[in-house]
Amino acid sequence: MERPWLAQYDPGVPHQVEIPDVPFTAILERTVSRFPDVTAVYFYGHRWTYRQLDRMTNRFANALIGMGVRPGDRVALLLPNCPQFVAAYFGAWKAGAVVTPVNPLYAPGEIAHHLNDAGAETLVVLSRFYPRVQAVRGETPLRRVIVTEIKEYMGVPTRWLYALLKERAAGDRVAVAPGDDRWRDLLRGAPDAPPSVRVGPDDLALLQYTGGTTGVPKGAMLTHRNLVANITQAHAWVRPVLREGEDKILSVLPFFHLYGIAACLHLAVLLGATMILLPRWDVKEVLQTIHRLRPTLFPGVPTMYIAINHSPDLGRYDLSSLRFCLSGAAPLPAEVQQEFERRSGSRMVQGYGMTEASPVTHLTPLVGETPLRSTGLPVPNTDVRIVDVETGQHILPPGEEGEIIVRGPQVMKGYWRMPTETANVLRDGWLHTGDIGYMDERGFLYVVDRKKDMIISGGAKVFPREVEEVLYQHPGVREAAVVGVPDPYWGEAVKAYIVPREGVHLEEAEVVQFCKERLAAYKVPKSVEFRDELPKTLVGKILRRALRNGA
Repeated sequence: MERPWLAQYDPGVPHQVEIPDVPFTAILERTVSRFPDVTAVYFYGHRWTYRQLDRMTNRFANALIGMGVRPGDRVALLLPNCPQFVAAYFGAWKAGAVVTPVNPLYAPGEIAHHLNDAGAETLVVLSRFYPRVQAVRGETPLRRVIVTEIKEYMGVPTRWLYALLKERAAGDRVAVAPGDDRWRDLLRGAPDAPPSVRVGPDDLALLQYTGGTTGVPKGAMLTHRNLVANITQAHAWVRPVLREGEDKILSVLPFFHLYGIAACLHLAVLLGATMILLPRWDVKEVLQTIHRLRPTLFPGVPTMYIAINHSPDLGRYDLSSLRFCLSGAAPLPAEVQQEFERRSGSRMVQGYGMTEASPVTHLTPLVGETPLRSTGLPVPNTDVRIVDVETGQHILPPGEEGEIIVRGPQVMKGYWRMPTETANVLRDGWLHTGDIGYMDERGFLYVVDRKKDMIISGGAKVFPREVEEVLYQHPGVREAAVVGVPDPYWGEAVKAYIVPREGVHLEEAEVVQFCKERLAAYKVPKSVEFRDELPKTLVGKILRRALRNGA
């Protein structure tokens, strides 16, 4: 492995680890045998032990097989963090299927695009999202839809309270169309014996959608081997602070995002830890959960830690149970880290990675001091280079900025049905990330910019082109450009620059509402600026960089 800097710095982690030659389902089976009575899932008073989780995944797998799902078929999950997601995720794998999580914030058109591109014929959907699916059902390849309600696996008092106060407003009680199935009815008659389907380490496990390095949404193909490798690499790095069979992970990071899947779902199953599931981010609920349920691990994004630091009620809650927090998906300001560590008493680690790498490639060390602004060192079995942006072939020396490229067993198989895009980013075994950064003499990585124009707002990826296409649908818009602008809370906020059509008067609220009806909430511009013209190149291309720089 390429690690010349190890002679100068030892992070206290093995340079290489042995990657088990098994599918991820074998990791679950191992944990079930070791910790059968440990709580695997906690959700508003409802608990599943690992033995019970294993049976639920077997039932779902057998139900899928009985419905005609075959190995390699794509099963889409349009669910928040809830027990059904966990059971469907591993159950689909046990049936030999490929899981493709769908963002619950998506508008109907975005859902249709995802299902069509993935070729997903099977969908598990929360009842409150079911009408969105029905609105575009005829435009998709769906043949099987399984509807579940959020309260199905809540504890009894919570379920009664939810039904009394929230069910009607949330739209959870919906009529299921003929031919579609309700989750509990489907599983009630399914056997809980393991299905007789062979799943191999090189089988496709996840079709995880990302904008990659070009801003065009596409499915990263991640095999069981990729995912087993990455959780093994991450486990070797953070092992000193973990307690197998005892840890509890606060799981509020959304499971439709690979960061949430890896840091909560995968890590919990590897450790025999308890997943404390929260279906949405709410700072008060998170603080109450930490105070009452005493989680030991809390993976999050910087905006979560900022919100906690600034909560006026923070002094009322005891956060001392937290031993380890992981920050990812966006740069972590040093001041935020220091304040959170001071208030919680926990150690915070930040990382770097991408969907195409399952997703972790770098983590900051748990021992010693980490340089400010660094995203850490490569995890075991991972090589990193900084190369020139123009050709991607010349290795640059420490301190010189260039494109970050990585190599390791966690790197994806390629993009789903996109050979040209795959060839662009996977070259001679190296993943070209599209991010610009540099390494210091000790090998610490610093990410300084993005090669493309992707915006990261609150840890979520927003691609300007998607928002611009919606803006251009407005009859009053002549030209539009979308950029990310610095924001103290979100990290970056989506901002739209618009040139109205001649004689048309537009208001910011009108444009924002137009976008809300067609885009997920996190993609909607937080501000709109109207101009007479936009900066362009000589050939007429709008200069987003100039807009970001205030031109």
